[in-house]
Amino acid sequence: MGLAIDLVAKRLEKFKTTIFTQMSMLAIKHGAINLGQGFPNFDGPDFVKEAAIQAINAGKNQYARGYGVPELNSAIAERFLKDSGLQVDPEKEVTVTSGCTEAIAATILGLINPGDEVILFAPFYDSYEATLSMAGANVKAITLRPPDFSVPLEELKAAVSKNTRAIMINTPHNPTGKMFTREELEFIATLCKENDVLLFADEVYDKLAFEADHISMASIPGMYERTVTMNSLGKTFSLTGWKIGWAIAPPHLTWGVRQAHSFLTFATCTPMQAAAAAALRAPDSYYEELRRDYGAKKSLLVNGLKDAGFIVYPSSGTYFVMVDHTPFGFDNDIEFCEYLIREVGVVAIPPSVFYLNPEDGKNLVRFTFCKDDETLRAAVERMKTKLRKK
Repeated sequence: MGLAIDLVAKRLEKFKTTIFTQMSMLAIKHGAINLGQGFPNFDGPDFVKEAAIQAINAGKNQYARGYGVPELNSAIAERFLKDSGLQVDPEKEVTVTSGCTEAIAATILGLINPGDEVILFAPFYDSYEATLSMAGANVKAITLRPPDFSVPLEELKAAVSKNTRAIMINTPHNPTGKMFTREELEFIATLCKENDVLLFADEVYDKLAFEADHISMASIPGMYERTVTMNSLGKTFSLTGWKIGWAIAPPHLTWGVRQAHSFLTFATCTPMQAAAAAALRAPDSYYEELRRDYGAKKSLLVNGLKDAGFIVYPSSGTYFVMVDHTPFGFDNDIEFCEYLIREVGVVAIPPSVFYLNPEDGKNLVRFTFCKDDETLRAAVERMKTKLRKK
């Protein structure tokens, strides 16, 4: 066993098994309700699944063109125009990837050199730090703190140096549910332009914006030329297992993304790309209904968490809610989440793993509401019945 651990590359030693895998395994072992990992327990829309079946039956089963089948590239460009007001060339500025996680990897590995500095906002999706480590980058983190997780603008400004190659944002933000304000985005944009810094924008939750309209960083004046916008099908259409993502960038940045993508996965699942094109051409009513349904689920969970005794922080987007677990008397988030699984029968994610300094997240816990109403009610009932303040 020692030999296997010793053989892991040093750049990945610290990452071990992801927290999502650990918590999901514990959930199965204890028969707990999983409000941890962000995947729906209900299926995606029939019209999208039907499009995939039709594509398979039509023989669209061999390798796709490396950067995406033409119909999907066009559908992505159309959707981006509708959402951001930006017209992009589907052939030169859109790259289809195997999920947004691969878009992140292709962007980082294609555009970041060893020793480059990249600034993240903590807490962050764990893939960011791991992929930056693979690229040999130096990671700096700016911590977003409760209750509103606002960007500490002067701290960010002081963190940008002559070595800074890129700033990476995620809005709406996993795990906090924060949406970056226009003021924050414009401040970050000014820093990027003044210091010749690239901007990587993970926008997978753009259709799950509840309190305000999503603003795409690429749409801020002067930013498209230095921005890679990453997104995916999975969150919006409850088809996380399909792993269809994309990166949108000007040609001089797309070249780097595509170079890395060519040697990561080369191409993405062909029939699912055809279905994704159909999905992205869904009428606006689909997205309105999606927001309405998730808004109701959010209210159900938030009210239940408050009734159970948590301090609940505002969530303006995504399908996540961050809470403070300290009313229950535990020393840290991992200890509390293990208790929650074993004794209460509910899974949440301890977010300290999403910080460079785990101490910053030790009082917090992340729950997801991308579950059917029956599951959410059952989880809330368990917590209200079994959790006790100390």
